Amino acid sequence: MRIRLAAALSAVAATALLLSGCAGAGNPSASPSPSASSSCLLDAKPGKTSDAVKVDGEGKDLKITVPAGTDIDAATSVERTILKKGDGKNVVAGDLVSVQYRLVKAADGSALDSSERGAGDQLPILLDPNQQSLFVVALECQPVGSSVVLAVPGKLLGQGQPSVVVYAQSTKKLPTVASGKEVAPVAGMPTVKLAKDGSPDITIPKSDPPTETKIADLKQGDGPTVGSGDFVIVQYRGVTWADGKEFDSSWKRGTPAQFQTTGVVTGFKKALEGQKVGSQVLVVIPPADGYGDQAQSSIPANSTLVFVIDILGTLPSAAPAQ
Repeated sequence: MRIRLAAALSAVAATALLLSGCAGAGNPSASPSPSASSSCLLDAKPGKTSDAVKVDGEGKDLKITVPAGTDIDAATSVERTILKKGDGKNVVAGDLVSVQYRLVKAADGSALDSSERGAGDQLPILLDPNQQSLFVVALECQPVGSSVVLAVPGKLLGQGQPSVVVYAQSTKKLPTVASGKEVAPVAGMPTVKLAKDGSPDITIPKSDPPTETKIADLKQGDGPTVGSGDFVIVQYRGVTWADGKEFDSSWKRGTPAQFQTTGVVTGFKKALEGQKVGSQVLVVIPPADGYGDQAQSSIPANSTLVFVIDILGTLPSAAPAQ
């Protein structure tokens, strides 16, 4: 078993490491993937290495110590020790949760990443059931409020990677639909009707599509602002202007999506950056800001694309200060 991580284990690459391949999901028209499951994907158990790790203090004063003689490299699997059992509902793959965490090298305790690089001391984390990330391994099948330690042998991270220790605590489950204030629709744009679960039904107007990307807020959130290059967590549905047919939907897959704003087509990027978490955005993307004259799977060449996007969370791409 190998934990999916980025190729480079360093402070500079810490974000990509913890998101565990999420940048690869940067194409919102990718083929549907399996739905989230309520079963445990790994349910890692404690061992002598994870039990040996000492955690003292809280927040910025938190200190992780790996006692001398603790050989994490000798372990054959990821070990997880529950430091505190929470009293909320169990966290499962597919959940969106707020997390406090710290990631250090086991050999010297040097920091690789921390939730403190966000707006506060927590960051929204999607426990993607299709990516066996450190967060899924750490938090799955434990109640909200639980704090855990993972001891991860370097050989499970990839050839030449050092062993790491992860401290993580889930603090609350976050909504998987936009929670912002509703905004009046814009004339000439597609109309949107929401189902009870929040999924959008999109109706295309009987007119020619715009020749430039058009963006309209359907809900205005008041959370953190999405910056250039951030990793965003979203729900979205995409249809073509020509016939209104759906070509992709996170709703259909049963779990939100996560990707970097620089990993999507230009029009989608424009719709995300500068928006606040909690917003719902309607965007019409002409071929020039979409896929141009190249067909993409079920999307014909020269298609105008229409997306409704619920912005659920954003994670800064910058590594923490050392």
